[in-house]
Amino acid sequence: MNAYKRIFVIVLDSLGIGELPDAGDFGDVGTDTFGHILDRMGSIEIPNLQKLGMLNLHAGGEMKGVEKPLGRYMSLGEMSRGKDTMTGHWEIMGIKTEKPFQTFTETGFPPELIAELEKRCGKRVIGNKSYSGTKIIEELGEEEIETGAMIVYTSADSVLQICGNEETFDLQNLYRCCEIARELTLRDEWRVGRVIARPYVGKKKGEFKRTSNRHDYALKPSGPTALNALQDAGLDVIGVGKIHDIFCGEGITETHHSDSSVHGMEQTIEIADRDFRGLCFVNLVDFDALWGHRRDVRGYAEEIEKFDKNLGVLLEKLSEDDLVILTADHGNDPTYTGTDHTREYVPFVAYSKKMEHGGALENEDTFAVIGATVADNFGVKMPEGTIGRSVMEKLL
Repeated sequence: MNAYKRIFVIVLDSLGIGELPDAGDFGDVGTDTFGHILDRMGSIEIPNLQKLGMLNLHAGGEMKGVEKPLGRYMSLGEMSRGKDTMTGHWEIMGIKTEKPFQTFTETGFPPELIAELEKRCGKRVIGNKSYSGTKIIEELGEEEIETGAMIVYTSADSVLQICGNEETFDLQNLYRCCEIARELTLRDEWRVGRVIARPYVGKKKGEFKRTSNRHDYALKPSGPTALNALQDAGLDVIGVGKIHDIFCGEGITETHHSDSSVHGMEQTIEIADRDFRGLCFVNLVDFDALWGHRRDVRGYAEEIEKFDKNLGVLLEKLSEDDLVILTADHGNDPTYTGTDHTREYVPFVAYSKKMEHGGALENEDTFAVIGATVADNFGVKMPEGTIGRSVMEKLL
């Protein structure tokens, strides 16, 4: 088809738009990340999202849709059994995950896993709870330095994280221990999406700082995705933010690490100034990591406003051969109980200057329409075993 030369898929990490029918199975009845933020705030400054039709798709508070939205929009359900970052992103690109990744938010990791980790690493584990990474270093960093122990913790995500002081633990030894943890957590009952090395420096409380030597040990996708198909066809597949980590580099031709969601959008704007043919796939994590998990409604709302400003800059740079798709990977309702992700529909808002008109599309039951649509645009066949159907004919 090749209707568009460049497609930008931007994931507003955790910006769900209301509970899925099976939300009760996940303890998430009544969740609505975007709607509840609007209800609490009354209104927020998002003129660009508004004109594209985001509020026509899902309104809240004092805010309503516009009479003639510029974009095409619908809600997407999730087929996969999960509500985490990897499951959501993998489904966007065609993979249905039958077995959800394990989380250990409420209990910490089981004694059997900790015992094996201690034995294989030769270090005693301290921590083993769900906690903020910066706070657990403040709490246990001095003990780790003094005793040679190893700080292990988790979060609301499916992740095992190990902290190590670079001056006393040794960075390569920290990486070795994380590789051991990755091997152990391949077992179904311990299967987490990522193991993360979290090195830091400093000698006492108040001085500790995490360094840029973080390293993620993610699982490879369970099969080829739309990204692999695009790469194999000789197209550019540019990842911004966590995309490289989420897909373990599979199908990515170029990657850009982001320091924040604002930085991620600035990188995307810079990429829009370049000549390329293919996909720019962007993850903006701060909505989730900084505000959703911390149940900070105002912070989340302000992050959406920051995004909207940069979205306006990006829209100005687009040519008629460009398509932008805005979406999310799960919910994380900051008004809900706990700190976990929430099982929600996600938005699909698409815009191009080439579109003759905007308006609603029929809702779909899987995020995978996005990957299938991107592949269809470039005349690329989706890999065998993937899910999703293209809606490209509705985006012209």
